[in-house]
Amino acid sequence: MKKNFDKSLEMLLHHEGGYVNHPKDPGGETNLGVTRAVYEQYVGRQVMDGEMKSLTVDDVAPIYKKNYWDRVRGDDLPGGLDWAAFDWGVNSGTGRPAKVIQRFVSAKQDGAIGPQTLRLIAENDPGDMIQYLYEQRQKFYERLKTFETFGRGWTRRNQETLKAALEMAHGAV
Repeated sequence: MKKNFDKSLEMLLHHEGGYVNHPKDPGGETNLGVTRAVYEQYVGRQVMDGEMKSLTVDDVAPIYKKNYWDRVRGDDLPGGLDWAAFDWGVNSGTGRPAKVIQRFVSAKQDGAIGPQTLRLIAENDPGDMIQYLYEQRQKFYERLKTFETFGRGWTRRNQETLKAALEMAHGAV
C-alpha cells in the first residue's frame, strides 16, 4: 500500500542495523542495510574509505524506495504483503519474493510483479500469501551455506516480519 513505505522502511532499518563489515557476509561492507556496491551504483562513483560509516537514513531511503519497494510493487500490494515482500527483497533480492507470490497465485514466475499478477493477488487472502511467503523464505534460508553463521538472525527476522505483516494485513499497525 502506498501509505506503508515509511513504516516499512522504519521496520526494515530496525532489522538492518548500522555499520557492518563481517568477513563471512558476501555483501561485504554495509551500513543501514545498503552494501558498498549498491551505494556506489546509486551515487555513480567509488565511495571513499570511511564514507559508508557516515550514511544516514536520508541517504539510503531513496535507494530502498527505488531498488526494492518499487520493484516489488509495494504501493500496489495489500497491506502486510507489501512489507513481507519488501523485507525479503532487501535481504535476498526482489525477484525471489516476487516469484514466490507469483507461484502462490498461479501467475507466470518471472520475478516481476505486473498487472496480471496484481489481478491474481487481489483474488487471494493477504494473510495466506504472507504465511506462504514466510514459509518459503525460511526454507530458502535453511538451504544457504551460511545458515549456520547467520541463520538464527535470519529466522528471527523472518518471524518478526511475519508477525508485523499479519498485523498490517489485519489493520493493527
